[in-house]
Amino acid sequence: MTDRGGSNLPGLTDDEEDGDRIVLHVDVDCFYAACERLREPALRGEPVVVGMGYEDGESHGAVATASYEAREYGVESAQAIGTALDNLPRKATADDPDADHDPEEAGYYRPVDMEFYQSVSEDVREILHDSADTVREVSIDEAYLDVTDRTAWEVAEGFARHVKQRIEREVGVTASVGVAPNMSAAKIASDYDKPDGLVVVEPGEIREFLAPLDVKEVHGVGPVTARRLREMGVETAGDLADADARELEDEFGERGRELYERARGVDDREVTPRGRPKSLSRESAFTGATSDDEEKRGRVTTLAGAVAERAKSKDAMYRTIGIKVVTPPYDVNTRERSLPGPVDDPDLVEEVALELLEEFADDAVRKVGVRVSNLQFTENDQASLDGFDADEVSASSGSVDADGAGSAADASTTADATGTAVETAATADATVDASEAADADGARSLTEFRDGDDGADDDADDGDSSAGDADPKAEAGAKTLTEFRDAESDVDDESETDEDPADDEDDANRRGQVSLEDF
Repeated sequence: MTDRGGSNLPGLTDDEEDGDRIVLHVDVDCFYAACERLREPALRGEPVVVGMGYEDGESHGAVATASYEAREYGVESAQAIGTALDNLPRKATADDPDADHDPEEAGYYRPVDMEFYQSVSEDVREILHDSADTVREVSIDEAYLDVTDRTAWEVAEGFARHVKQRIEREVGVTASVGVAPNMSAAKIASDYDKPDGLVVVEPGEIREFLAPLDVKEVHGVGPVTARRLREMGVETAGDLADADARELEDEFGERGRELYERARGVDDREVTPRGRPKSLSRESAFTGATSDDEEKRGRVTTLAGAVAERAKSKDAMYRTIGIKVVTPPYDVNTRERSLPGPVDDPDLVEEVALELLEEFADDAVRKVGVRVSNLQFTENDQASLDGFDADEVSASSGSVDADGAGSAADASTTADATGTAVETAATADATVDASEAADADGARSLTEFRDGDDGADDDADDGDSSAGDADPKAEAGAKTLTEFRDAESDVDDESETDEDPADDEDDANRRGQVSLEDF
């Protein structure tokens, strides 16, 4: 077997039909906890629990994420917060001189802050879309990449390691990566050696890799299905691969055949993007925090050109231009300006981005980014956009501070409602001159955009909000993570199979992270 060093698994003959494909499954380890550690580096190596209901006076809630250190105390994702506190007392309470708990046996609890997590997720997504032509995002912290046209099996391990290293170096979080000829095997491989794992399963090796694994490790099998399979004498993936397919179909319907095929290493699903992008962005980090205004402006100018070029390559016009500025320790600030109509104007992107940057002229800055959002595609392409929402969004500004209080960020921090963010691969069927498309849409001239309505200024309608500040009490008691689904509506969970609802919890616990959609 392989370890996080990434060495290949012993193999069989090449009998997989899709052996030519190279699929990566990238899964950020304990993502919410990792985000909290970005803001509070002192939390590194400490037990961290992200969830709701742990404050004084609150009696209900659930764990969204438990770091690996917290899991050693019996804290798990989706666990009742009361149980978590019994297993791992809260540090703030344990430090009380009158507390009965040993401070050394306590952990740090933090509220869910989806706005901040989305911001970090976007940084990861940008790297993923830069590394592959086709990316399928399935949640806020995981995605499939088809890199068949980017690398070869002889060097696939090095390619995957490069992706891992970029995520850790540029974003500051670790990810586990599985490499295999198909999606289900890649996902199992990424789970195999968490955290910070890298496992490669080459063509012809899938069945030998899967055979000794517990049957619950097969993608799509959770505790409910696993229990039923064990009652049929199926204990391992190898047992499932050798089972009678007709008996499985009688027990589980069409899904039985699908699980049988996956246990045998067969999965012909293609890695396909979900939906269309609502924003395109580019970001860049400085070697160290810099107060050099010329350096900051130069970097933003370069990013603005790259974003405008990317929009043009996708036949996309944009109605909102924004920037992202990260200041020490990890305060995320976003500013944007909305236009009266869609444009395709690289000079305007640069001009607006630099104007928005002026607010931070005297600040030390770790990272800058430029984004265009509220996208509209050429008419032929728009015909295929089911309900694509390109309504103008009023400008806003905000920040996320080190204490976890998120303020109103720009619309670009919200990704596509179908789960696609930053730069999903999307090509138009036809190219229409930007000025003609703008005229057809009733857009004003570019001169009017530059001299136009001050009401679209970026400082309008300031406000403070935070997912972590939401009232944890619901009508009949405490708020559960289910009620936060709307806050993460842009991130769909994978729905490739009709899996038992109870199976999701097992998958989440193995990953150490609950996607809010899992509830």
